Amino acid sequence: MQDIYILGISAFYHDSAACIVKNGEIIAAAQEERFTRKKHDFNFPNNSINWCLKEAGIKTKDLSYVSFYDKPLVKFERIILTYLSYAPFGFKSFMMSMPMWLKNKLHTRDLIKNELPDYNGPIIFTEHHESHAASAFYPSPYQESAILTMDGVGEWATASIGVGKDNNIDIIQEMHFPHSLGLLYSAFTYFTGFRVNSGEYKLMGLAPYGKPRYKNIILKELLDIKEDGSLRMNMKYFNYCVGLTMTNRNFDKLFGGPPRKPETKITQREMDMARSIQEVTEEIMLKMARHVKNITQKDNLCLAGGVALNCVGNGGILREGIFKNIWIQPAAGDAGGALGAALFTWYKYLGNKRHADNKKDSQKGSYLGTHYSNEEIKKILDEYNIKYEFLENDELVNKVAKLINEENVIGWFEGKMAFGPRGLGARSIIGDARSQKMQSKMNLKIKFRESFRPFAPSVLKEKCSEYFDMEAESPYMLLVAPVKKDKLLPQANESQEGFDKLKTKRSIIPSVTHVDYSARVQTVNKEDAPLYYDMIKRFEQISGCPVIINTSFNIRGEPIVCTPADALRCFLNTDMDYLVMEDFLIDKKLQNIPKDRLKYTQYLELD
Repeated sequence: MQDIYILGISAFYHDSAACIVKNGEIIAAAQEERFTRKKHDFNFPNNSINWCLKEAGIKTKDLSYVSFYDKPLVKFERIILTYLSYAPFGFKSFMMSMPMWLKNKLHTRDLIKNELPDYNGPIIFTEHHESHAASAFYPSPYQESAILTMDGVGEWATASIGVGKDNNIDIIQEMHFPHSLGLLYSAFTYFTGFRVNSGEYKLMGLAPYGKPRYKNIILKELLDIKEDGSLRMNMKYFNYCVGLTMTNRNFDKLFGGPPRKPETKITQREMDMARSIQEVTEEIMLKMARHVKNITQKDNLCLAGGVALNCVGNGGILREGIFKNIWIQPAAGDAGGALGAALFTWYKYLGNKRHADNKKDSQKGSYLGTHYSNEEIKKILDEYNIKYEFLENDELVNKVAKLINEENVIGWFEGKMAFGPRGLGARSIIGDARSQKMQSKMNLKIKFRESFRPFAPSVLKEKCSEYFDMEAESPYMLLVAPVKKDKLLPQANESQEGFDKLKTKRSIIPSVTHVDYSARVQTVNKEDAPLYYDMIKRFEQISGCPVIINTSFNIRGEPIVCTPADALRCFLNTDMDYLVMEDFLIDKKLQNIPKDRLKYTQYLELD
């Protein structure tokens, strides 16, 4: 039988990506931003496509199908009808959006043909939330599952409920624009001074510093939330339908002044707004999950869409025990739509059989991206005149574990790059979770980002429940769990407010314990990440602790590093102490350090 190769593509909104599926198996997937070094790059993913083809060992002419993650014409219809309903307001916004539509989006089929000139096969367009649903269900370990997708907006849908069984997906309910949990959360992201479609995770991280002072105002003035989790928004306060901003002057008046200007001081108001909208979001997510359970009666739940990156909300659904099992697509946002579109074509469009494992997903740890041999890395190191040690696996693991125990910060570049927004131990910056000073050092001296931002722990899978109040696996860093009570320390000053909370040491792993005693957990298993697992295991043998800090290998405003050259630039221009690239260990003290390291950040747009 001839192999069937399907190329999935997402593009033109944010986080463009490409994916190759061979006979139903995910071969490769990557976001365009990793290649162009432009965070959340929305352009047509030529670099990602070319790399995926290379990884699959095929040419464009060998593709059987190309699948695009949404229906541009339906989306355009929604935009036109929305502008008409608000006319004459929104003319400026309309004129700004039209060039992209007239140049690319309306002609996506022709654009694909032009960019893939040797391809003569079918081009499939899936609906946006079908792509999300497919990305959640098809790689999951379940033969049968309920599906919940939540994001800003696709064509018309802003959330959907579906059922997956065998190779089929049925969408049974939708919520429609302009009423959207994702856009509601993004409105508060904008108002608190962070970038929409980029800074939502900052809002989530900021929430524990505040109090829910605005929660009642949100529930009374902005929203009507039904028992099933559906919502209607009072559009008198929002500007995103036809404006250039997310909120308007009515919103300003309601919350006591204009939005915070980016990069200005974060005040208690922003902290309290973050806490308020986070609590409202969690309540809505729980209501939606309960409703999904009621109408599907399934034991399993699959989640996708940008809201599914709200790991605090995900953790709440897990702890409520609404479903026996939960699986979340690691590239839950638009990037994952490329994967969903390809799998939708293989299973539903072509009708191929599907057999789930029931224990393990088919996402391969989400390690689906670029990788480099020792020979390729050595060539780069020599070009940069880098001094290095070459260490075999056991030697490398032992040395790195000792260096972490001595409170060194290490760049870890090994194996295949992860698909999705999280650094999962292939392109990571790692350190000792027991060190109180690590959070501020890594935030301010290495990541060049706000000091309030928490770091995630990587923990050996079998030791997770000893440190965190969670029995489920969390390989993709998409679940937040409380730190176990026996790992917490007595608190001397619980009256602290705002960023003063950072001064208190809360647990025996303080650098990964957020101010609300929670952590965004990554469980590490030997099958998916053997060297990373062995290194943490060796660190446990030395220190008695099976937990390390893991943050993505990049600085603020920069995509996660992709190539050895990317990793070297980031390492040399920050205060990391050591760099691991496959079997090479690089000591910062032995290198020629750039004299003006600030130049490294000048081309980056702050997120």
